[in-house]
Amino acid sequence: MATVVAKTGVKRESGWLYFLDKKGNVSRTRMARGGGKVRKTKPQVVAKAGVKREDGFLYFIDKQGNVAKAKMARPGSRRRKSARKTAARRRPARKKTAKRKTAKKKTARRKTARKKTARRKTARKKTARKPARKKTARRKPAARRKTTRRKAGRR
Repeated sequence: MATVVAKTGVKRESGWLYFLDKKGNVSRTRMARGGGKVRKTKPQVVAKAGVKREDGFLYFIDKQGNVAKAKMARPGSRRRKSARKTAARRRPARKKTAKRKTAKKKTARRKTARKKTARRKTARKKTARKPARKKTARRKPAARRKTTRRKAGRR
């Protein structure tokens, strides 16, 4: 799957992150571990490879320490290509008929939209006229008994 682009033979040390920088050289930086304070250090160039990148490929440092590339997996690319081809075939036929039909449909849609908004406004007015009922909090029957007993005891 992966093809070696440049043989660098970099030997890795623990606690370092190895990557391919913008210039195409193998660089490394300290890994953030344990959520503590991270020392801000500049990336160190480990090996000068000067790799020129191509679109659609993923570049990485393999287990042997060489720069390798693999084709990126693009999900849905098959579906997109087939959809474009079928759409290209259908477009000329649709354009001729679509222009006439869309003009008629737009006017019809506008009328129905106006009717719906008018209905909604009338429905809102009707509901606004009705006064809201106030809910009164009912006391528990146990609470009433206690108050009556106390009053009777005091007299």
